Amino acid sequence: MRDEYNIKDLNPRKNPYAKALKRQVTINLESDTVDYFKEMAAKKGIPYQTLINLYLADCKKRDLEINISWE
Repeated sequence: MRDEYNIKDLNPRKNPYAKALKRQVTINLESDTVDYFKEMAAKKGIPYQTLINLYLADCKKRDLEINISWE
């Protein structure tokens, strides 16, 4: 193993999995909504944040549109 490496000689390339990486965000959710996903995640044996991500990804995959009406 060398003490120093020349980065230019290593031929660095872009990470092919970079698009699949997750991005951390901050979001405010109602307590009962978080509790709901935590209960469902416990039943399935997966982390609740993963469950929320899977649910939102499924909505995107199905191209679901939100129907909101304010009365």
